[in-house]
Amino acid sequence: MPRQAISVSFCLLLLLLSLITVCSYGLAAAEGAQTMSLKLQSPDFNEHGPIAKTFTCDGDDISPALTWSGIPANAKTLALIVDDPDAPDPVAPKMTWVHWVLYNIPSTALELPQGVGADALPEGTLQGKNDWKQTGYRGPCPPIGRHRYFHKLYALDIELPNLNEPTKAELEQAMQGHILDKAEWVGTYER
Repeated sequence: MPRQAISVSFCLLLLLLSLITVCSYGLAAAEGAQTMSLKLQSPDFNEHGPIAKTFTCDGDDISPALTWSGIPANAKTLALIVDDPDAPDPVAPKMTWVHWVLYNIPSTALELPQGVGADALPEGTLQGKNDWKQTGYRGPCPPIGRHRYFHKLYALDIELPNLNEPTKAELEQAMQGHILDKAEWVGTYER
């Protein structure tokens, strides 16, 4: 084989090996990429299903049970926000109504039991204010139509300072730059 043909073949072989290396690295990077694995659910209502009356202002107004898994290994705490983006009328929503604000839930906690009160929250958990200007859970109470209730769980890389019963907006601002993962579970209610 002439010397020039060997040089061309060698160059093609190097190019092919380079492409294989780049492609292999890309696949490994994609496989090793951090994926959102935090999962949130409730045994008390199905995803996008109706929320039972007992968890609303028309019933006992107690919180549904919530469970989660897939907390990132480097998470320090969790935060929970429950809100309704369909207020006051889902046909013409004007605001998002906040039902529950919790933060500094220990990353070792895996659930909130049904009807959990302030005295039974996981140790270290702090509460914010809902749109009734109170701490604690207040259930669905839509004035008209079928509303959606978003239960949003955030895994954070820090323990937040005591924010003195923050609003949802104040908590969201404090969480900026510290959210490792997020999960949602949505229920609906119509009176």
